[in-house]
Order: sequence, then C-alpha cells, then structure tokens
Amino acid sequence: MINKLIKNRDIKIAQAHCDGPCGVYDPASARIAAEAVLSMTKKILDLTPPSDGDSKAMASYLNTMSRYIAIKEEQAQVAKDELLILWTDYFKPVHLESNPDLHDKFWKAAKLCSACKVEVSREHAEELMDAIEEIHGIFWGTKDRDVEYYTAS
Repeated sequence: MINKLIKNRDIKIAQAHCDGPCGVYDPASARIAAEAVLSMTKKILDLTPPSDGDSKAMASYLNTMSRYIAIKEEQAQVAKDELLILWTDYFKPVHLESNPDLHDKFWKAAKLCSACKVEVSREHAEELMDAIEEIHGIFWGTKDRDVEYYTAS
C-alpha cells in the first residue's frame, strides 16, 4: 500500500545538514544558559544559613537554596544540549581542518556542564563560560564573521 502511494505521488526530497533544515545556529543560547549557571552558583555560595532554632528562617533558606539549585541544574543541561547541537549538527569535517582540537573543546565543555550540575564550583562555572567564549570564536570564524562576545550579567 505504501509503495502504491509513493508511486502515485511526485515526491520531492529535502536535504538538510541536521535534524531540521532551519540552518539557524548560534552559541549565544549556550552562553545565556551558562551565565545562569554561574549566577546561581554565586548565589548558592553567598547564601547564609540562618541561626539554629529559627524554623521559619530555615524554611525560607531551604526554599531559596532549592530554587537556586534547580535553576543551576536545569540551565547546565540547557547549555550542554545547546553545545551538543552545535557540535553534532553544525560542525562538519571541513571545520576540523582549521580547528583540529574541535572535538576535544566540545567534549571538555560538555563535561564542564556536567561538573556544574554535580558540584557547586564557581571555578567550573567560570571555566564553562571561557569554553563557550572559545567555541563562540570558532563558530563565527567558520562563517568569516567577527561577532563580539559579550555577557548579559
């Protein structure tokens, strides 16, 4: 039955370099997520637990801490997903010619996303920002464009 349908139709074949033919890529989404990771990490480290015996203050502290953690975890995963999309869908073998360590850069950046989820490390969050800045430069270099890297915070 499927063969009959196919034979009776004029089927056009679409070609795309990724899962969808949108062609829209930008490492900015990874940067924004990583900025949220860094921001939440700083907030977690700056949060001071209340003194013993104040159950209302402890409940507020725990609520705030859990919200910061949830955002940090979620945004670290968003950053990782965005990086993996760039790595696996945008970059092609031709890009390795001018960036032979491209796979290593992306692998390390993805590992930093995981580290930021597992730990509360300002150092790793800042390293993630640095890794994304480097990927930003490589990405825009493949398009022969000089796009300024900036942070929102």
